[in-house]
Amino acid sequence: MRFSPTFLDEIRDRVPISDVIGRRVTWDRRKTNVSRADYWACCPFHGEKSPSFHCEDRKGRYHCFGCGVTGDHFRFLTDLEGLSFPEAVQQIADMAGIPMPIADPVMEKREKERTTLQDVMELATRFFQDQLQTANGARARAYLRDRGLTGRTIETFRLGYSPDSRNALKEFLAGKGVPKEQIEACGLVVHGSDIPVSYDRFRDRIMFPILSSREKVIAFGGRAMSPDAPAKYLNSNETELFHKGNVLYNFARARRAMPGAGRTGNGAQDDGSAGTIIAVEGYMDVIALHQAGVENAVAPLGTALTENQLELLWKMTPQPVLCFDGDGAGMRAANRAADLALPHLKPGRSVRFALLPDGKDPDDLVRQDGRAPFDAVMAQARPLAEMVWNRESANGKFDTPEARAELEARLKQIVAVIADENVRRHYQQDIRNRLNAFFQPQFQNRNGGQRGFETGGGRGFTGRGGEARGGRPPSTKATDRLTRSGMIKGHQDAPALRESVLALTIVNHPQLLQEEYDEIAAIDYESRDLQRLWSAMLGVAGAVAGPHLTREHLVEMLEQDFGTLLKVMDQQIRNARLWTATEGAATEDAREGYLQALALHKRSKALRWQKIELEREIADATEAGDGDSIEQLMRALQEVHLEGVRLENQEAIIDGFGIMSGRVKGAATK
Repeated sequence: MRFSPTFLDEIRDRVPISDVIGRRVTWDRRKTNVSRADYWACCPFHGEKSPSFHCEDRKGRYHCFGCGVTGDHFRFLTDLEGLSFPEAVQQIADMAGIPMPIADPVMEKREKERTTLQDVMELATRFFQDQLQTANGARARAYLRDRGLTGRTIETFRLGYSPDSRNALKEFLAGKGVPKEQIEACGLVVHGSDIPVSYDRFRDRIMFPILSSREKVIAFGGRAMSPDAPAKYLNSNETELFHKGNVLYNFARARRAMPGAGRTGNGAQDDGSAGTIIAVEGYMDVIALHQAGVENAVAPLGTALTENQLELLWKMTPQPVLCFDGDGAGMRAANRAADLALPHLKPGRSVRFALLPDGKDPDDLVRQDGRAPFDAVMAQARPLAEMVWNRESANGKFDTPEARAELEARLKQIVAVIADENVRRHYQQDIRNRLNAFFQPQFQNRNGGQRGFETGGGRGFTGRGGEARGGRPPSTKATDRLTRSGMIKGHQDAPALRESVLALTIVNHPQLLQEEYDEIAAIDYESRDLQRLWSAMLGVAGAVAGPHLTREHLVEMLEQDFGTLLKVMDQQIRNARLWTATEGAATEDAREGYLQALALHKRSKALRWQKIELEREIADATEAGDGDSIEQLMRALQEVHLEGVRLENQEAIIDGFGIMSGRVKGAATK
């Protein structure tokens, strides 16, 4: 019996090759990396003591580096177990839970037609490639050259050009003996009962062939050369070969690039982004990244990511990275992708998000400075849980119990859609941890009780008797719960200078905390290290009252877990000669420098959120085609930008403020 390639592909895709081989071998625990679906064992085809037999689920292949055998699911069963090919197919189909096909003349005819249509698409691809090299394709060649693409890249992706003609492709195919029914079935012409004469679908466009998982051309994407074209990008319509929501651009090439990209000769993996798949937004992003050396990128076909496309990503890697532009539209796309992924999470299967600098796409980054800037963005990719948390908590005001309860309820509702019980439980725990840190009680004594401030304007500790029994300050080391939560880590990189001024001024002059606790405690730091330091510091401050909250006591409690960060910030402050933040500054100078830095910090954050909101409104107005609103919003955005520039010019707090005032306490200049 002859099996259709479609059927064989389906059962191969449903059954990991490691499941087939794993029944006959024992995987080596040291070399095998289950999370990467990368397996090693002693070869079952020849005797050996060290594992040189390798199989990889993403590729669906095995290979022995000792004896050289190689193959797929079926080859393994026919060669090792002596099964006939139909018997091997039957065994894999049983594992996949798919019934064997019944001999059906209609289905066989349909499969034959699909093969014929692929032949027609191949002819069309060669036609477009040839046209790119003619005089008619000069403008298209110039465009590709201006985008920085080399001849080798153009050839690798088989880019072409469709002439500005209604029938150039149709006549070419007809001249090759292709009947009009097949041309129409491939979606290469626009036809219908209301169209007297069919005409070429793609005209005056740069052509991007779209390949199947078996690297057959099944569709095209076309980029218009004319600025007046109704659609900048145009894809093939749905056909027998092509279903847009089930295909990723560059899928086969990216899957093939993954295994070798991060592997050394002995099978070891590197820890870079080569071990995953990166989903970007467009054809040119994929091609530019490939040319820069990032060959494991794919793209959806001009639409939002679909569930089927997400499943394709997970077939290649347990944790793909979704890379979006950093503008408002990119953030909305990232949030839609997060909601799409949540119900389908499983143990070891998730997504991460890499957000590009505002106004940049991958093509921009690698064209100007090579792959290094893009690699830096990838290194900062955020987990799905963090994306959801940031989206829900970033813009809210949670100064009342009701608002905090609303946030908690909303987050619980979001993660409730996760189908896998274990993953859902861990997400619920993650939410509790984040909420506890976000709304950490402002004051705690060592027994977990509350210790508040006086109500008169929020000033001063209530600590008339703010000591522990026996007249000694209570012990206030960071709680075990805080340590277990992972909030306290080592610190290497310095935070932004302004944030270092804010934090270190309070650590060196904790009496300022007593004067305006509510406002100081509410500061939202961008640096995650400072967020952790701040939570720990507030816990210490909440347990100590009055004169016992000294710099020495505060530093002693923080030193073990945050000593490196404190030293980094202190050196940073001294290098910038911002003496008001040092321990030697007089209290009056420290207060004045702190208020200046705080005012700049608040205004900077307000401008940033104003910019984000304006970009969101511009995107909405663009989608609605509201030209007047777009113009007004763009002017407002420009004003915000200019104010941001002016604010940056004010950033330099007066150099040597404390020295000039004459109120330095002696050690500030050391």
